[in-house]
Amino acid sequence: MRAKQSLDGNRGAMRSRIAGYAAAVGAGILWGTTGPLSTALYAEGAELTGVGFWRIAVATLLLLVVGLIRRVRLGVDRRGLLIVCLGGGAMVALFEVAYQYAIAGTGVAGAAALLYTAPLLVAVLAHLLLGERLTATRVSLAVLVLLGVVLTVQGGSGVAHLFESREAGLAAGVAGGLLAAVAYAGTTLVARWAVPRYGSARVLFLALTGGAITLALLLPAAGRTPVPPGTAGGWLYVLLLALGAVIGANVLFFSALKRIEAAPAAVGATVEPVVGTVLALVFFGQALSGSGWLGLFLVVTCVAAGYLFEARQATTADRSAAVS
Repeated sequence: MRAKQSLDGNRGAMRSRIAGYAAAVGAGILWGTTGPLSTALYAEGAELTGVGFWRIAVATLLLLVVGLIRRVRLGVDRRGLLIVCLGGGAMVALFEVAYQYAIAGTGVAGAAALLYTAPLLVAVLAHLLLGERLTATRVSLAVLVLLGVVLTVQGGSGVAHLFESREAGLAAGVAGGLLAAVAYAGTTLVARWAVPRYGSARVLFLALTGGAITLALLLPAAGRTPVPPGTAGGWLYVLLLALGAVIGANVLFFSALKRIEAAPAAVGATVEPVVGTVLALVFFGQALSGSGWLGLFLVVTCVAAGYLFEARQATTADRSAAVS
């Protein structure tokens, strides 16, 4: 009887881990639709700054409706409101605008590659602010990631001409991609602090709310008032972005984290730039050269290796602490 119970328990644990890996990959796939759907919105005449605003505004409204129907408590204390809604919201707002410029200026693959410098930024900031060591492995992976980013950005083609020249687009795209990576790293740090305290649903809702309010105030002041999509197709793309890349992807990723460790979940989600690149190639002709594909391969494999390296270090530290 005990042997059967043990076998059933092992099977259940295995199913849970498989479900976790599937959820992480699913999150990466949904995140990978961001670039192609945004590119489709550009073709509908949407402005770069408006795409980011409308997708998080619609996502926030959908989360609010679901929360009210299910009577989910969405409020937090004053400290959480300041850190998540204001701080996290500012990072979300920066990301939404910057990443649209990255997509338009460097293409879907280039934007995704630039975004994946975020783990490098987290490592550097952890070294400067928290005193964490920058090991030889970390430095080597960082150099390879940067090399991969350069190859990917330079190896792309078929980018929408939304700028005065290709050079102007690349400059704006690279700047946008790096700013998006900074914002993503900041959002990650806020989430690490807030999710254990308030739960993933409240943190996601408050960060999106803060981001939408920030953009609603700042964009008109900058002469970039968000204009609603003028076609049914445009609203469909916005709805797909809100349901998929914003809500669905985060729900799946948090579901993965409940079943498997953070490192393998992050590795599973690295399918994102590959999915985005393939979709952009199929639907918009944004092809990568051989060096571009090599660069994307370097970015994905080195970021995945970095996550696994961090997990191994954490495991070693935990074992050492247990022994002592």
